[in-house]
Amino acid sequence: MYAVKESTHIKVLQQGSIVSPKGFAAAGVHAGLRQSRNDLGVIFSEVPAESAAVYTTSHFQAAPIKVTQDSLAVENKLQAILVNSACANACTGKRGLADAFQTRQWMAEQLNIPEHFVAVSSTGVIGEYLQMDKIEAGIANLHPSSEAAAAEQFETAILTTDLATKKWAVEATIDGKTVTMGGAAKGSGMINPNMATMLAYVTTDAAIASEHLHTALSEITDKTFNQITVDGDTSTNDTVVVMANGLAGNTPLSPEHPEWMTFLSMLKEVGEQLAKKIARDGEGATKLVEVEVLGAVSDEEAKKAAKEVVGSNLVKTAVYGADANWGRIISAVGYSDIEVNPETIDISIGDHAILVQSEVADYIEEDVMSYLKEEEIKITVHLHMGSGYGVAWGCDLSYDYIKINASYRT
Repeated sequence: MYAVKESTHIKVLQQGSIVSPKGFAAAGVHAGLRQSRNDLGVIFSEVPAESAAVYTTSHFQAAPIKVTQDSLAVENKLQAILVNSACANACTGKRGLADAFQTRQWMAEQLNIPEHFVAVSSTGVIGEYLQMDKIEAGIANLHPSSEAAAAEQFETAILTTDLATKKWAVEATIDGKTVTMGGAAKGSGMINPNMATMLAYVTTDAAIASEHLHTALSEITDKTFNQITVDGDTSTNDTVVVMANGLAGNTPLSPEHPEWMTFLSMLKEVGEQLAKKIARDGEGATKLVEVEVLGAVSDEEAKKAAKEVVGSNLVKTAVYGADANWGRIISAVGYSDIEVNPETIDISIGDHAILVQSEVADYIEEDVMSYLKEEEIKITVHLHMGSGYGVAWGCDLSYDYIKINASYRT
């Protein structure tokens, strides 16, 4: 593991996207899987790209995950990622798996590339079969472009209950070359990844071997995507894929490369921003919640405690109601199964100290309640047990969450 530090050399591309890196293109169309809005999209690299992926830990991994694993097992390279929304193609047995392989073949034929250079993803209702006639026709209409509008079409195509598209892009200089990285994601409900539905795709023109790319992705996923929760449910389809086509022309990256930390920082920036956008767009959410835990005996324990707090339904409803009920916070820390000293805990909500050395601080409740009405809320817990640090993101829990999920299939 590497301690990823923030880099001052990274530039955020305000209008950047998955097509910002050299050699990448995208497309999105309405294939008729949904009543309206795009529902089928593709990311394409003009050359085979070193690739790495992480997936849901659910025992019921969806058919498209198995197809993507099959593709990567050949060379760890991809040129295209095909994504459909409206149907998860999960728990669909042999037919669902055959359908996923068929969509891979159609996409490969459309782009004139080998089948094993195509990954596939699906998101939507579990237990339903893909509408293959519509997907076949839709694939025939996918013509990837490097225009910003094409990236937007893709970003829309992968959404389900999301209220907004999610993208981020950065660039930095490595070996005197401009290296660019872009990302797109979807996720609103069923978010409690442990690598919800959460899908995330990252493109970069950096040169890096797939083994080192996987090392970087695994580490960064643990600090970003795995640290968000909307409703505590883990999807059958969660997937994060990174493609690196090397067209920036830098010396291939590895942990021994002097700019390795710059690359990790880029990946962390993209992953963290996409993760926060997913948390902020939680079904029915009105607020983004960040929980920071300091002073744990290890980073792992700090991350665990942070995720317990941000995932607590009682904490989430208190945030929604602007209720400064710090007892719910300390309760979540208490059942997080980490090492604590009940006499040394500090809790702050925003800049307001609520608990100091496990004793109630002299705070003005009306001021805290006023802060809790803002759209972004930060809760800080200091355990004073060590140097462990962790952060997690989530959202509040409103009445609309029930409305959205009670009528999901209608």
